[in-house]
Amino acid sequence: MRRLTLPGAQFLVFIAGGGLSALVDIGLMQLLIVNGVAPLAATTAGFAAGLCVNYAFHARVTFKNVTSLRTLSRFLCVVGLNYLLTLGLVAVSVALLQQALIGKLLSLPLVAVNGFFLSKHWIFK
Repeated sequence: MRRLTLPGAQFLVFIAGGGLSALVDIGLMQLLIVNGVAPLAATTAGFAAGLCVNYAFHARVTFKNVTSLRTLSRFLCVVGLNYLLTLGLVAVSVALLQQALIGKLLSLPLVAVNGFFLSKHWIFK
């Protein structure tokens, strides 16, 4: 007998994983800065830690898949694509409104939906 799930439940788990990753990213960055690490180095370390948590969470929890070099490579491609989408929206926002934050905020739902769709149908398929 198949277990019934609510529509969108997997997407909510995906968003929760992203939130956890963001907490790890920001938390480690702040911890390192408070302890004297240069901000750019701390930002890089936080980003890398958050990225690792994000990949592991989605592979094991969101999509219940086995991690492999193939899924990791695909994951990193999607991260790169989402980064480029974010840069594009920020660039347009700066050009039109002289505001980076608006472009960044507009990118968040786009990269969340794009990341979920590609994770479900390509990375962890």
